Amino acid sequence: MATNPGLFTEWPWKRLGSFKYMVIAPWVVHGWYQVATKGWREVDAGYLAILPSMLLRIVHNQAWITASRLQNARGRCQIVDRGIEFDQVDRERNWDDQIILSAILLYLGALYLPGGQHVPAWRTDGAVLIALLHAGPVEFLYYWFHRALHHHFLYTRYHSHHHSSIVTEPITSVIHPFAELVAYEVLFSIPMIACALTGTASIFPIVAYVLYIDLMNNMGHCNFEFVPIWLFKWFPPLKYLMYTPSFHSLHHTQFRTNYSLFMPFYDYIYNTMDKSSDALHEKSLEGKEEAVDVVHLTHLTSLHSVYHMRPGFAGFASKPYASKWYMRMMWPVSWLSMVLTWAYGSAFTVERNAMKKTRMQSWAIPRYTFHYGLDWEKEAINGLIEKAICEADKKGAKVVSLGLLNQAHTLNGNGELYLLKYPKLGVRLVDGTSLAAAVVVNSIPQGTGQVVLAGNISKVARVVVAALCRKNVQVII
Repeated sequence: MATNPGLFTEWPWKRLGSFKYMVIAPWVVHGWYQVATKGWREVDAGYLAILPSMLLRIVHNQAWITASRLQNARGRCQIVDRGIEFDQVDRERNWDDQIILSAILLYLGALYLPGGQHVPAWRTDGAVLIALLHAGPVEFLYYWFHRALHHHFLYTRYHSHHHSSIVTEPITSVIHPFAELVAYEVLFSIPMIACALTGTASIFPIVAYVLYIDLMNNMGHCNFEFVPIWLFKWFPPLKYLMYTPSFHSLHHTQFRTNYSLFMPFYDYIYNTMDKSSDALHEKSLEGKEEAVDVVHLTHLTSLHSVYHMRPGFAGFASKPYASKWYMRMMWPVSWLSMVLTWAYGSAFTVERNAMKKTRMQSWAIPRYTFHYGLDWEKEAINGLIEKAICEADKKGAKVVSLGLLNQAHTLNGNGELYLLKYPKLGVRLVDGTSLAAAVVVNSIPQGTGQVVLAGNISKVARVVVAALCRKNVQVII
């Protein structure tokens, strides 16, 4: 929420929650009714293309979210080396609101805007007109509108909501109050309206333009740099035509520089470009993965567990043990993710945290629980675990904790297999049981002579008893 929220800050369908997609239902139903009554050949193809393009935008944005979080979990090429707060995750959960708003405006345009009906699939003159109008009026008007939003009156009422996120994610780009985003939608609609009024509108250029806006928005807010420097050396004018993640990151940390939309030439013209833009670009690309002290090596569990990870969906990740009925509809995607993770040849970083000076990372073996029950998979799983342990040792980790079935006795003898194979291993290898037992044993005051152990005798309890006995502590069960 903005510092001092202005008029029309809240989204009209906020109270609908997950049912907010119902607001576009009348137009979707109308489209299918046209198909049923007129047939595919007579219906307006541009009108029907709005829903698929909307779904494509959702998938495109989610792909950027996942890729960005996986990359930032590795800590490589990060621009702002800070964590993302829970408040920001909650604040940015409504990133799909702008997709719904865009769909509504496109439906209205396809119904009532002159020249917006029965448009062809492609027109080159329309595509050129969109490109010219974006580079000209849209970029120019956005630059000055953005500068106006940084005036105290508008900033405190609207734009401060967007700048609450210092460490940006791709979806930060569309997190604005309702009134501000409506203004953006009007601005971005200029090329499309012009095409409709001049009779040059077509389906694919309009869809491509909307996806271009999403692509550049996501790229500019992803908080890791990947645009190579040689690209600008090979074609120097490109620096006026395309910004980079580090360029826009400076706007979120410095506030009074780098106002441009996607093409920085207006920052050059009006002398608002941050002088450290190029230096930050080079520094971010040179960034190496940070050292790690503790690695927790886990694995995926059920097919749906991929959605519960932090790089997946925030709503599912916040409720890791809850299963929703609509998740069953995602079985095809779940199976595809299983195949992709199975084909991936090494562990991947899921999350990284810091507790004072201790740097911790959670790595996941790309295998699911059912893989650990297959005899023909055991050798491959042990190879993946071994590779992860060696990598952690190379990075200077002091402790590797084997989580879940990575510590199974039938698989590797609770890690003994790797200790025998690498007797000079620098990293200390522990399983989850040993780690839990160590916490319990070290919490018992020094000098204690007797300990009473009550409750069920679990695997952890047996390790605790053995450790206490080695310390000459009498244990009563």
